[in-house]
Amino acid sequence: MAIELVRDYFEQFGIADQILEFDASSATVELAAQALNVEPSRIAKTLSFKKEVNCILVVAAGDAKIDNAKFKATFGVKAKMLTPDEVHDQVGHAVGGVCPFGIPENVAVYLDESLKRFETIYPACGSSNSAIKLTCEELYTYANAQEWVDVCKGWE
Repeated sequence: MAIELVRDYFEQFGIADQILEFDASSATVELAAQALNVEPSRIAKTLSFKKEVNCILVVAAGDAKIDNAKFKATFGVKAKMLTPDEVHDQVGHAVGGVCPFGIPENVAVYLDESLKRFETIYPACGSSNSAIKLTCEELYTYANAQEWVDVCKGWE
């Protein structure tokens, strides 16, 4: 299971025991917010996009939407999401549990500015019923992020 990959990945940082698992699904922003009892915008959703040979992940606030013009200006390609099968094959996590942890080294991770307005956020941990509470700085470190980007709209 992908959550075990994430758990193993987090062992190196000593935070594997901080993964939260729920009886109910947290596969969507709304379900995750309900499971955590937080506002949906604090869910750090991980979106998977095609880019040349590999894919890239953009982690954004739960209420943010991709701005196609900003995405193309930043990454040089049109924002085209991976299919669920492609996500599983290229990222190693199934849709509903996609996260920037325990992923192949050739998958680049970017964090959207929409997250910076929160002290803590909640990304998934490889399954459709998991999350972890992190600061933006922790997310940047643990996700091995390339950089902060501004590719979203609708959250301002």
